[in-house]
Amino acid sequence: MSTKIRTLVADDEPIARERIVSLLREEDDIEIVAECHNGAQAQRAIAERAPDLVFLDIQMPEIDGMTLVRNFQASAPIVVFVTAYDEYALNAFEVHALDYLLKPFSAERLRAALEHAREQVAKRRFDTGMANRPRRERLVIKSGGRIHFIRTADVDWCESAGNYVALHVGAECHLVRETMAHLESELDPRKFVRIHRCTIVNVDRIQEMQSSFNGEYIVILRSGTRLTLSRGYRDLLQARLGKPL
Repeated sequence: MSTKIRTLVADDEPIARERIVSLLREEDDIEIVAECHNGAQAQRAIAERAPDLVFLDIQMPEIDGMTLVRNFQASAPIVVFVTAYDEYALNAFEVHALDYLLKPFSAERLRAALEHAREQVAKRRFDTGMANRPRRERLVIKSGGRIHFIRTADVDWCESAGNYVALHVGAECHLVRETMAHLESELDPRKFVRIHRCTIVNVDRIQEMQSSFNGEYIVILRSGTRLTLSRGYRDLLQARLGKPL
């Protein structure tokens, strides 16, 4: 499987489009899968070619770049807007664009955006690989001469406890000799998310969130349990919930 970053360039100005393509061709890990001169063509090419990364002009004929991004479906590519107008910067980040290149930009500025894109592509590929791994559907816990079988879907939240992890299942708490990192790797990332260095939560158990201080939140579960969402894990939970915090 190719590890190259499949890249599409869309700009209605031929000179601008050719310059971006020329700079990208200097990068060994970039594969240009399409060059588009209007929004409608870019929309079709994105659907057909499934690029990892798109360099997208905003003011284009037929469909403008901002509208195109707002209409993205699942598995949307990473977007770097390229435009001569700075008034769209706020809107660009509202639609989660990775970067905003203001024409005329230097080769160094494009490479900086590209380096950021590499990090995001690598993260997406890692997350996809993790999501496709087989996951535990139940945990086997030995305690007091008894063996407990616990469905992972029944776990409300987990917390580190020295050399153990405490699994909270309703009113019960079970200790399993396990590291948080290893347990997290075996739980379904679509259902469980780390919200703190010491805490993993089942997102289906979250009832509400309250803002706290220093950018932290209090996560309140259906059981009434209150957990802390650290700033460092905020983006991860936001991605799982599909909504900004």
